[in-house]
Amino acid sequence: MIIGAMLAGAKTAEALRAEGFDGRIVLIGDEAERPYERPPLSKDYLQGKSEKEKIYVHPEGWYAEHNVDLRRGIRVTGIDPSAHRVSLDSGEPIGYDKLLLATGSSPRILTLPGANPERVFMLRRVEDCEQLKTALATASRVAMVGAGWIGLEVAAAARAAGVEVTALETSELPLLRVLGREVAEVFADLHRRHGVDLRCGVHVAKITGDDPARATGVLLADGTHIDADMVVVGVGAIPNTQLAEAAGLVVDNGVQVDEHLRSSDPDIYAAGDVANQFNPRLGKHIRVEHWANALNQPAIAAKSMLGIDAVYDLLPYFFSDQYELGMEYSGYVEPGGYDEVVFRGDRDKLEFIAFWMKDHKVLAGMNVNIWDETEHIRTLIESGQQIDSARLADIGTALTDMLSTPAA
Repeated sequence: MIIGAMLAGAKTAEALRAEGFDGRIVLIGDEAERPYERPPLSKDYLQGKSEKEKIYVHPEGWYAEHNVDLRRGIRVTGIDPSAHRVSLDSGEPIGYDKLLLATGSSPRILTLPGANPERVFMLRRVEDCEQLKTALATASRVAMVGAGWIGLEVAAAARAAGVEVTALETSELPLLRVLGREVAEVFADLHRRHGVDLRCGVHVAKITGDDPARATGVLLADGTHIDADMVVVGVGAIPNTQLAEAAGLVVDNGVQVDEHLRSSDPDIYAAGDVANQFNPRLGKHIRVEHWANALNQPAIAAKSMLGIDAVYDLLPYFFSDQYELGMEYSGYVEPGGYDEVVFRGDRDKLEFIAFWMKDHKVLAGMNVNIWDETEHIRTLIESGQQIDSARLADIGTALTDMLSTPAA
């Protein structure tokens, strides 16, 4: 049984069949749509650059063809690990031998006056995207609360639609906690060049408007009012661990799982946004809210559930597209966990690779508008070898040659 019918859940069903499992697979999701991928919701699909059919993980008939019992629009209300049984909101209990939790995460809710769901836009599900797309077609001014990945991508989509954008961020810079000052400044400059009124170090006090179904702006803590036709909120996400907690599983910033994606219950596994997984390459538990985990973890989860020894040790990876900037990030750096950022290429032209370094070792790398280097970046990270920063910054020296000479 798989609870959660999005990318991680659907790819686990696919992986089970690919491994030769011919038993029953039940895939349960609370959305009416068949499993789809979320990245297009803040990128191409939101901007009208791609059609809806492209967001889906599999064609409509795939589930029946592969004997996957896909149940849409159904909510799981409880898990009984001792009885190996789950309860559904329809009242029907179903037994399982092995269970995967792919319940994902939910947008963090603003607990502020006026921030009720009817008055603000959020982006998680396909219906959110379609409502947002429709609203952007007629809006003239948008207030974006939060300048993380979702906030910045929505801001870029709004500017592409010709809408004025004011982006509000509590930190000194957008993405500061994730990227650090050196690279966060690149994104701040990018959005300002495209006309976004980016205001950092500000705090929202209230969502304004007399109509309970429509916001007219945002009131800041310093008394400043930001007029807007619509308010979009993107202030992070929270893993959906309610079922796991009620079932008595170990939960700590997600469902805690080992390198095999197995939880504290030997017959329950987790993958995707909800999984706080021990990564043996990094030597610690991490929870990654990005597409690559939902895409790649299912192959390991499927093998593990079938009794095949398999370990998930891939480095975290994510990507983003904003205006003319396309980027890929590989590796893992905790906030403040580096001592140097080395730039290779031209920052002004947005053609560069940034490397986060500690003790002359590459912890992470982000290639911006420079392609076919991701594998080389991963090799540098995985080597654990000290690298000379000057050579790393020299575009005349191939990344493939970096490991031949250690740092001075």
